[in-house]
Amino acid sequence: MTELAPNESVTGARAMARLAAMRADTSPLTGKHPAYVFRPLSETLSRWAADGIDTTPFHAGFETAERRYAGYGLTKMLPFDRVLVGCESSRVGAFGGFHHPDQGYRHVQMAAVITMYGPMEGRNPERPASALLDLLRAYAHDCLHYGSRRRYVDVAGMPVRTQYGINYRRASGQSYSAADRSGSRHTRNLGIVMEGACDREARSITRQTAARFGVTEPSGILDALAFRDVTGTLTKEDAERVVEVPGSEEQTRYAAALSGYEKRVNRRYAHFLAEFTPGEESDCHTRLLAAIITGDVAGLEAWLDERHGPGTFMGLFRTPGYFEPALTA
Repeated sequence: MTELAPNESVTGARAMARLAAMRADTSPLTGKHPAYVFRPLSETLSRWAADGIDTTPFHAGFETAERRYAGYGLTKMLPFDRVLVGCESSRVGAFGGFHHPDQGYRHVQMAAVITMYGPMEGRNPERPASALLDLLRAYAHDCLHYGSRRRYVDVAGMPVRTQYGINYRRASGQSYSAADRSGSRHTRNLGIVMEGACDREARSITRQTAARFGVTEPSGILDALAFRDVTGTLTKEDAERVVEVPGSEEQTRYAAALSGYEKRVNRRYAHFLAEFTPGEESDCHTRLLAAIITGDVAGLEAWLDERHGPGTFMGLFRTPGYFEPALTA
């Protein structure tokens, strides 16, 4: 197993050894979902194909993502054997997809956990076209997290992350940017900006793939919302809509999680782009992604300074207490 992702570095032999040990064991991730059977992404796709499901859209989307991401500086995609897909639930009523709790990319294990979209009791999706688009969105999203610049330092033999993309954290714990106020339309939080950038890109790839293969919006309230979600076409009304699925608390919770993520991440990121780069949102987005992957913010800082004056990046994001002395016992 490759112990480091393409844009990661570790200072200290003990920290490196500890990180390698944690990455050799993905059970802390799958153990959160004891009712599901997890298989590597490659095996999942092969099983679906053997059962007659056309997985071509996923592979085509992968190729699109690979080409795009290379332009941002990502030299290697998230290996399929580091992506675990859950299905065959022993829990009646289980419902999976991008907004399932406790899934996504986890940097400590250098692995992603994804659940099959829709009812999870079988080994194949009930709605293959929807499941493949959801899987593509999740993979494309997690691949950007995998490829982001990440720096670890040795603190008492443990790897402590001090840089993630364009965000920073001191070894003592202080974060470079503060959390947004609850319910805010705006964001000054780098975690939200980076999450929004990754998802905007992943949904753009999914939307392009759906159009290329003629996948259209399905019927049914939740399935239609999920389609608009993975393709990035949710309206403001969709995000505010309260959906209750009769007879399924789990699907109702899924719809609520979808709405919450849209408002908390994607709407805030879109508002940030419109607020600071009106008319240049796409250009800013691509510059942000390149900086997230490489960890080099110099070009982004200069570009923002040209539009808003010197020190824009620091002024937008750095919390006043970032360099305060750390409290000691």
